[in-house]
Amino acid sequence: MGLTMSLSGCGTSGESEEVTLRLVAADYGDGAKNSSQKYWDEVVSAFQKDHPDIKVDVDVESWKNVDGKVAKMVKDDDAPDMAQIGAYADYAVHKKLYSADDVLSIPVQADFLPSLTAAGEVNRIQYGMPFAASTRLLFYNKTLFKNAGLTPPTTWKELQEDAQALKNRGVKYPFALPLGREEAQAETFMWMLSGGSGLTDNIDSYTLDSPQNQSTFTWLRDQLVGKGLTGPVAPGELDRADAFSAFTRGEVGMLNGHPTLMGAAQAAGVDYGMVPMPGKDGKAKSTMGVTDWMMAFKQHGHRKQISQFLDFVYSEKNVTKFSDEYNLLPVTDSASHAMSVDSKHTDLREFLRELPNSQLYPAGKLSWAQVSASLKQEIGSAVKPGGNPESVLTHIQREAAAEENAE
Repeated sequence: MGLTMSLSGCGTSGESEEVTLRLVAADYGDGAKNSSQKYWDEVVSAFQKDHPDIKVDVDVESWKNVDGKVAKMVKDDDAPDMAQIGAYADYAVHKKLYSADDVLSIPVQADFLPSLTAAGEVNRIQYGMPFAASTRLLFYNKTLFKNAGLTPPTTWKELQEDAQALKNRGVKYPFALPLGREEAQAETFMWMLSGGSGLTDNIDSYTLDSPQNQSTFTWLRDQLVGKGLTGPVAPGELDRADAFSAFTRGEVGMLNGHPTLMGAAQAAGVDYGMVPMPGKDGKAKSTMGVTDWMMAFKQHGHRKQISQFLDFVYSEKNVTKFSDEYNLLPVTDSASHAMSVDSKHTDLREFLRELPNSQLYPAGKLSWAQVSASLKQEIGSAVKPGGNPESVLTHIQREAAAEENAE
């Protein structure tokens, strides 16, 4: 998730003219009580005590609307000064953004986790600046596991055996596999990494139809879905939100989840555990990481003021405060260390350990938006009874290549 940071040395000494910055930001809350508007109001109020000549107007929008709102503002030739949204590559390619070098001090840039910095680059120049992050672990229902005499799986074989034992005891969703259109690209990516491949290779070329990925989805089709271990809803019809809700109702034995599931499970009284995602023959070499982005638009030319504000936003105090409020992972080393040694965040430590070595979506590729949409639309059919993973993955790979060639 991604705001930027700024040049602490960019002062405005000698300048008395008031400047108003506009930030459009996504809402991470689930209601008025914990709306992100409250967080930003507090940040802006503290910032303006030392910078009375810089006003900051923050417009917080739901995730459903925020990307579209920024796109319309840019189309109408009235870009905000900053936007904290889901994707930056299109604006970077069309030269709408300041680079991170333009608006971040060296200490601030150096404080970002390297894997997140790399994911914010287009043609090796960083434009997308991470704001908050998440990664994934395998959640399991401790009560259901205890009743079945099970231990958490470390391999695919153990996962399948545990799921079978849970099914034998009448568990509704032994393993919830949400490949519905809400977030199928995430579940897909996790399983690709677990199987030893991924979305792209070391030179950032798509590897969607790699032999390992074909093998992974063939295994899912035959060993989980085909054996009736994924519950009454077909994976291609199961959204992540519905899978999470089923977990909080005690109906799911295992599923891949992110940190926000912890709070929901605790509130529902579900006794849960978390372990790294099993790999084919042992712990997966890496897990999936996710970040949203902050970007700074060049249109109104407020680079110095943007820099001062973002430098304040990315202080350890503010990064930690935001991450703590929404059960998300901080994007800086300093805040990550602060949270990892704080006993209040014991439950987040495994997520924090996984994040530095996680792999992120290829967000710097313009083609990724269409590839993600294709995965949401098609991947569920690869694992249904009689599905053909090779055919589905090859088709999406060809679509990806066509998008790449069109850039």
